[in-house]
This record gives sequence, C-alpha cells and structure tokens, in this order.
Amino acid sequence: MKFLFTSTHGSEDPTRATLTWLQAKGAVEAGHEATISLIGDSVVVLRKEVADNLQGVGLPPISALMQFAKENNIRVFT
Repeated sequence: MKFLFTSTHGSEDPTRATLTWLQAKGAVEAGHEATISLIGDSVVVLRKEVADNLQGVGLPPISALMQFAKENNIRVFT
C-alpha cells in the first residue's frame, strides 16, 4: 500500500511538524511505501539548524526521523 503524508506545520508547532515524519516511518516499518509532502511553514524543517533543534512533546527528534526517511528512500516533496 502507498501512503502520502502531508504536513503544513513547521517550527511554530514542533509536535505537529514531527507527526508527519513519524507516520511515514511507521508506514515503512509496516512494509508500506511512504511519501511526504511539505507545504507552507513545514518546509522550514528541511533547514539543518531547524531540524537539529526541533522535537515534539513525547516524540523522537525530527532530525532522527528525517535520517530514517533518507536511509529508507522516503521521497519528500516541497
């Protein structure tokens, strides 16, 4: 099964910004194909200095989730 996860939140809401990446990780771990679409404010998470300092409440750092996406060839569209 293929999934498209879309995010519209960036550094202004770390928890919501992280959820899209976490959902994509979960889909891949379950054996599905995942793609991420970043819209509006969510594009700022691609900046290293933002990603390195962004973590949602009770969630893994977004930088670790982005690394997982890179290692597992999850496509990210902006």
